[in-house]
Amino acid sequence: MTAREKLAPYRGKRDFGKTPEPSGARKAGPNSPERRFVVQRHRARNLHYDFRLEIDGVLVSWAVPKGPTLSAGVRRGAYHVEDHPMEYIDFEGVIPAGEYGGGDVIVWDIGTWEPQEQDPAKAIADGELHADLHGEKLNGRFVFVRTRADDWILLHKKDAYAKPNWDPEKHPQSVLSGRTNDEVKADPDRLWRSDLPAATASLALKPDAGTEADPDELKALDRLKTQGTWHVFGRDLKVTNLDKVLFPGRGRGKPITKRDFLRYTAQIAPTILPYLTRRPLNLHRYPDGAGTKGFWQKELPGHAPDWLARWDNPDAAPGDSRTYLVADEPAALLWAANSGALEWHAWTSQVDKPDKPTYALIDLDPGTDTKWADLVALARLHRDALDHLGVLSRAKLTGKRGIQIWIPITRGPSYATTRAWVEKLSRTVAAAAPELVSWKWQKSERDGLARLDYTQNAIGNTLVAPYSPRPAAGAPVSAPIHWDELSDRKLRPDTFTMKTVLRRLATEGDPFHDVVVARQKLPRLK
Repeated sequence: MTAREKLAPYRGKRDFGKTPEPSGARKAGPNSPERRFVVQRHRARNLHYDFRLEIDGVLVSWAVPKGPTLSAGVRRGAYHVEDHPMEYIDFEGVIPAGEYGGGDVIVWDIGTWEPQEQDPAKAIADGELHADLHGEKLNGRFVFVRTRADDWILLHKKDAYAKPNWDPEKHPQSVLSGRTNDEVKADPDRLWRSDLPAATASLALKPDAGTEADPDELKALDRLKTQGTWHVFGRDLKVTNLDKVLFPGRGRGKPITKRDFLRYTAQIAPTILPYLTRRPLNLHRYPDGAGTKGFWQKELPGHAPDWLARWDNPDAAPGDSRTYLVADEPAALLWAANSGALEWHAWTSQVDKPDKPTYALIDLDPGTDTKWADLVALARLHRDALDHLGVLSRAKLTGKRGIQIWIPITRGPSYATTRAWVEKLSRTVAAAAPELVSWKWQKSERDGLARLDYTQNAIGNTLVAPYSPRPAAGAPVSAPIHWDELSDRKLRPDTFTMKTVLRRLATEGDPFHDVVVARQKLPRLK
């Protein structure tokens, strides 16, 4: 039986559009030179420990309610469950409520193991397996013995590693993050995306959880004169015109140079990458800086380095852009920034299913006479309507004059279906404040009123990415906010800048992370 066949029961129990667990859809490789094991402390309907051994390309798994112990001869009940994919070996996070195994998971122990039998798969089939573990917490010989069907007993042999009265509950921390289940549940910092390659499937939700910019690499940028080669995030980038002013200062603030911009890009990349991964990227370039005439670049130029990920649109019409940049690593975003791309706009669909959006978008586009308080009122009306429907949504300042509302959705509905849903919702909301809204397309025909732009829900359309700068004085950024921040009278759509948003992230985390984590179906509107 192949690893893929072994994983069929695992996949059959899960909806990978909703759960962040790995799907195991990728082809499994051969066993590692050293077989690996993991024990995960899993609080689902009941607390238990998931004991998993690498055998023939999958993780053969048992649920152990009381957890393994180093106490010699103490028998623990163990229940043989479905094999899990190898990618699960470092899964730590929260499985959504309502999904199979919903609850919080930590990597309680991890390491390598050696079977005493020549063929461990046969030993399991025969009902008894002897495993020597080399972990952070568990060491020595463990024995699995089947009693009937899927019921097994797990015990530790009397050896040099045996310890009397050893209780796993007295060792509750993860060996990867040092956190307890309570801490992971309260503040998950990583997400497993089953639809990504193994190397990039674990995504950072907070700036301190990903591949941070190396302080030494940032210092190396400062040491460069006006140009040079900067080694950053494992790549060598040729950077130029480092002292060129790209953003004029705001008020008495200092102007922002290209060096400053590259530094910001390196620092924000681990946070923004989950919003860009596997999505075609449109760049708004201003080689001569904000305040000058910029231009859109969709087609990846032929001189782009080979290491950049890219996507060829098979449906591109003659003369249309075909090859797009895909920013699947931090250095790719730095490459774009070095080319003068001051704004980053990602598609709302991914390259494997470009016609299936993962977000529904509401763009609150102010008119010439729209007051900020009016725009806030429209945003709150949408929030209340979405809350009434039980739909999770998140708000983002555009960095210019508007507000955007992003709704994470399970892939499936077409753009046309999503657009029709958003239009119906917004027209219902507008009925509560008709004096604030116009449905005319041209701004000149709106009598200064705001437009609730549902038309952004279309293939190839983009909205500015979270934390992308905008080409204006002071380098404002498109900043996600908490809904209750709309009550702050000091808030404006360009409140946060490249200089202030990093401090905000360090203290508050990313208010937008649910957009990456959550997947939901849009309810039927009456």
